[in-house]
Formats: sequence, structure tokens, C-alpha cells
Amino acid sequence: METGKAPLEAEREHLASLLEAIQRCVYFLDASAGKLAWPLTAEFLQAHKKDPALFESLAAINERFAKLQDTLGAAMRHAYLLSGESGSTFLKVLAFFEKMGVINSIESWQLYRTTRNLAAHDYEIDYAAIAEHFNALYELEPALYRDAWRFVDYCRMELAVAPSQGDFSEEFLNIVRAAERTAE
Repeated sequence: METGKAPLEAEREHLASLLEAIQRCVYFLDASAGKLAWPLTAEFLQAHKKDPALFESLAAINERFAKLQDTLGAAMRHAYLLSGESGSTFLKVLAFFEKMGVINSIESWQLYRTTRNLAAHDYEIDYAAIAEHFNALYELEPALYRDAWRFVDYCRMELAVAPSQGDFSEEFLNIVRAAERTAE
């Protein structure tokens, strides 16, 4: 905390930085996913198994999906405390944000976590399994983007906290709107 800065103001600034990071994560995850033709197939991956650019893109998608969920989770915990709630477990934080309509459900959050963790702990060489994993992440992206949008909106409306710089705000909104069209 900066010298002379009120503790509450420092906490609000930290949340604003997390909101900026969420928007940045969405922007770069969407950019990485946009480099590929979906859905992926085992045949395509097998045929391009030595393509560094392809597998760098896939690694970026995996990393950026995880980073978005981790950053969103950290920001939700922070906002929860700023909202005057006290909770010792992240499950209580998720229940609160489910009740507030920010996330669809605790189960959807757990599905994001489980899906992303499958690749993080499994060094798969079966191209069908690799394709299935990345297709699952790709299918979950729009819902995670919408959760991120509802959370940023919650912070703006309920806590009067917005992304610190707003550098990614316009692109973030466009990506979320595209995700909304996909859901329709």
C-alpha cells in the first residue's frame, strides 16, 4: 500500500487493476482462439503435429483460458470482501456471485476449472483427445466471457470500480457482444 493512501482506496485500486487484467485476458484469449479454424479434428492435429505455430497457439489458448479464470476468481474474492461479505472459502464467494447473477452457476465455474485442468496435468499424445480438450475450451469461452462481463458490470454498478486504464474496454465489449450472438 502506498504511503498516505487510505486502505479502502488502495483496495479499490487493486480491484480496478484486476478488472483491467480481466479485460486484457479476454482480449488475448479471443485473439489466440481466432487464429484457428474450429472445431479442431484429430486428423488436422495429426497432419500438423510438427507445426510450431499451431501448437504455440494451442498452448497460448490453454494458458490464457487458465489465466482468465484465475484472474476472475481473484477479482471475485476481492470484490466479495469489498462488498462487505466475509467468507472463508471460495465456494462462498461463488455462491454469492451466483446469487447476484454474475456467474451462471457454481457448476459452470467448476466445469471451467475441470476442463482447463485436464490439459494442465495430462501430456496427451492422442490427437483426438487433444482436439476434444481444445474444442471444449473453445465452447466454454463465450460463457466465461459473459461471466467476466457481468462481473465487471457488477463492480461498476455495485462498487463504483471500473478497469484502471480502460485500454481494453472497447475490445472487451465487442468480444462479449460477439459471445452473446453466439449464445443466441
